[in-house]
Order: sequence, then C-alpha cells, then structure tokens
Amino acid sequence: MSLLRCENVTKRFGGLVAVDDVTFEIKHGEIMAIVGPNGAGKTTMFNLINGVFPADEGKIWFEDMDVTDFPAYKRAHLGMGRTFQIPRPFSSATVQENIAIGAMFGASGSETSTDMAMEMADHYIDLIGLKEHRDKPAGGLTPIEKKLVEIARALAMKPKLLLMDEAMAGMNPKDIDEMVVFIKHIRDTEGIAIVAMVEHIMRAVAGLAERVIVMHQGALLVDEPTQKALTDPRVIEVYLGKPPEDEHA
Repeated sequence: MSLLRCENVTKRFGGLVAVDDVTFEIKHGEIMAIVGPNGAGKTTMFNLINGVFPADEGKIWFEDMDVTDFPAYKRAHLGMGRTFQIPRPFSSATVQENIAIGAMFGASGSETSTDMAMEMADHYIDLIGLKEHRDKPAGGLTPIEKKLVEIARALAMKPKLLLMDEAMAGMNPKDIDEMVVFIKHIRDTEGIAIVAMVEHIMRAVAGLAERVIVMHQGALLVDEPTQKALTDPRVIEVYLGKPPEDEHA
C-alpha cells in the first residue's frame, strides 16, 4: 500500500494550468525530491498534497483514504507535516514552546497535554542539536537554526509524511551536506516518508533523494530513480542545462 497517491491531479488559476494531470505515489519511508525550473508547478503541487489548495480535477489518497476534499488541518491530523521555505516561528515564544505547538496540533494533538507536548519538544530539541537554545525566543535564532526549529515543530506533529519546502535554500555546501545527513537520519529514526522540494541544488538532490519527480510547465516530465532522472536527456534540456556531474552547486 502506498502512503500517498495522486491520481490525474489538475489545478487551474484562471486560464493558467499550474498542475496538469499529474499522477504519482509515495511509499512509506521513501525520500523523494520534486524538482523543476521556476514556474514548473512544484509549489502548487505541494499545496495540493497538504490541502492548502483544492484540486480542480483528480484524486489524492493518503493511506487509501480519499483526502481530496480535506482541508490542511485534517490532513495534518492524519499525519501530513510540512515545513516552509521561509521559517516563521512565533518569535516571542521559546524554542521549546514553538516545537510544543506542533505536538499539540499534530496527529495525536487531541490526546497531548501541555506537559506532554513540552516533553516531546525536548526530544526534538535534542534531535536538532539546539539544546542550548531551548529557553530562548525563537526570533533571535540564525536562519539555519530557525529552519531546524521548523523541522522539529513539523516532526513533533508525528507525521507519516513530511513535506520539506526548500529546506536547504541559501545554505553553503558544507551546511547542505550536513542537512542531507540530518534528513536521512530523521527518516531512519522517525520512520517517515520525506518529500523535499528543491529548485537548483543538485548537490542536495543527488545526495538525498532515492527517487526524483521532475515537473515542467505543470506536467510530470520524469518519475525515476535519482541518477536515471538526472541523466535523462529531457531533464538536462529543460532543467539542468548540463549533466549533473558538471554541477558544482
């Protein structure tokens, strides 16, 4: 049984077809990347998966449940978590409090007391390596630390599927490599599937993803294992512009 299945999903904004008849599935515990040039439909696809936008056509299934018409909060309660490209923590709240909010909103939120949420937050603070910042206001963190808090808050929701929107944007190569190791560690320790949306950091895609979906002009161009996808002539033409071994992102 697949974890997530999108079948012939389409989304229009006026006369613009942002996502065009897209079908794919995500397996339990898989790390997959969605890539493509600017305007390819990646962000819209993310928003369709987690319920920010309703699909105009097609179906979305989560663990064999039809969630096509579910709003984002209902999908979160079922086990979908998401991070955003620009983290927006509750700046005056502490790191611990920010992460505890995720625990109280997620899959087991109705059964999670404040004390339990704080204990869960401490676990994820240790996981992301920000123990020394536990009681500091999140607004004072560095951009990378804010990204880590955003990931921890999503993990505290106890997701089965974690959607990561440009988690490595703006990072230098060393930070990217460390984040790739960290994300793989999350998958292995938490037992969740991860879908990472990446724009132009081939270093991250090649090091992280087991499978790559390439979108172009709203349509699914390629859905293949990573190395096969990144060497596909169609992908090189519309996205990479050169073979991935020549990339030094």
